[in-house]
Amino acid sequence: MNNTSIATRRELLHRGLTMVGAASTVPAFLQRTALAVAPEEGAMLRSRPGVPDERVLVIVQMAGGNDGLNTVVPFANDLYYEHRPRLAIDRNDVLKINDRYGFHPVMSGFRELYDDGLLSVVEGVGYPNPNRSHFKSMDVWHTASPDGREHTGWIGRYFDNACGGEDACDPKTGVAVMKEAPLAMRGKAYQPVAFQRPDALSWNGAQAIKGRGRNRRQMRSGAPTEEVFASLNEPMADHEAMDEVDFLRRTAMDARLSAADIQKAARMNSNAEYPGNPLAGALQTVARMIHAEMPTRIYYVSQGGYDTHSGQLNRHQQLLTQFSGAVKSFVDDLNASGHLDRVTIMTFSEFGRRVSENASAGTDHGEAAPMFVIGKHIQPGFHGKACSLEHDKLHRGDLAWTTDFRRVYGSVLKDWMGADVPAILGKNVDSLKLFAKV
Repeated sequence: MNNTSIATRRELLHRGLTMVGAASTVPAFLQRTALAVAPEEGAMLRSRPGVPDERVLVIVQMAGGNDGLNTVVPFANDLYYEHRPRLAIDRNDVLKINDRYGFHPVMSGFRELYDDGLLSVVEGVGYPNPNRSHFKSMDVWHTASPDGREHTGWIGRYFDNACGGEDACDPKTGVAVMKEAPLAMRGKAYQPVAFQRPDALSWNGAQAIKGRGRNRRQMRSGAPTEEVFASLNEPMADHEAMDEVDFLRRTAMDARLSAADIQKAARMNSNAEYPGNPLAGALQTVARMIHAEMPTRIYYVSQGGYDTHSGQLNRHQQLLTQFSGAVKSFVDDLNASGHLDRVTIMTFSEFGRRVSENASAGTDHGEAAPMFVIGKHIQPGFHGKACSLEHDKLHRGDLAWTTDFRRVYGSVLKDWMGADVPAILGKNVDSLKLFAKV
């Protein structure tokens, strides 16, 4: 294999790849190459608490369209109760945070975060010409492109921009704790690591994954996922092009060595207690990786189920119980370990729900909804402008958006990640003042 067939020594040193704990099934050429270029033990570049250039962003997606009105409840507004005779949260049950708003009764964790000055609420977030389709709206949020001109993710473009030049980004700089990396994290050059369970990132030559060609195409256009990790050991036909062989081998080595670091971090012991739900489990994995000082800059997790067209009260209560408990446990864990100072958490959903309840005791797809930003360096309280519940100020029966979501992205990118906003969002957006001086 010539010198261009494998990653360069500079790239591998930059990425901090080692073969610690490599399985016996790792192809010999990978093991020889990695051992030859691995840095000395302890020499890998790691994130360090308090270093501004290595701040961490954790994104929590509330998939399905969260009902913002029953999450941040406008209990002082009689129109809220007029629109929702069955679904409205009783004034006496709301966890009040000021004279206008309160959290859903099960969100005691968020109430504590708010009282501790760690939580900001961004009101009325949406985008121009809103679309009620899950797929279309999610594409808009992921690409940060309401006009559909961008086809890469806003986080992927952040990494493309931040990691340009001779040395490529470490694959672990972006991690999605889910089966497949979301579009938001996919750039032109950069692709993150994605997994649901760290132990699934393993090399097992005996595992046969059907559709190997699909997995190879996925690696060219997407992130390394559990299926890709498992299928890379399969032999390749002689007729396949050599450039594809070289590409797969380079990707295979990056993927295998990234997996070793991730698995080692995920096995770290912690005394922190988390609720027993999938979102909490994903955030606990993220917390362990942060404790291990992985070089990851952005983590992405998701909680589904918010498409509450019918029987909303009990289902939404269950979802918000899991959501609030998981995020509060995550924040407490990071605070106890001394890492919260360098972590910001941002939540979003693709849209809110209709203002009025439907005949099935649920709510249909809407438009504007609140976002949450959490951390030690945020400006706590409410940001943006409240949506009106007046009948003549609704848009198609929905809350009319008042805050463009790109203003939130712009604030996070500029004031927390130190990024070039126009290079990522395509224009210099008027960002919100979500952060104190950091």
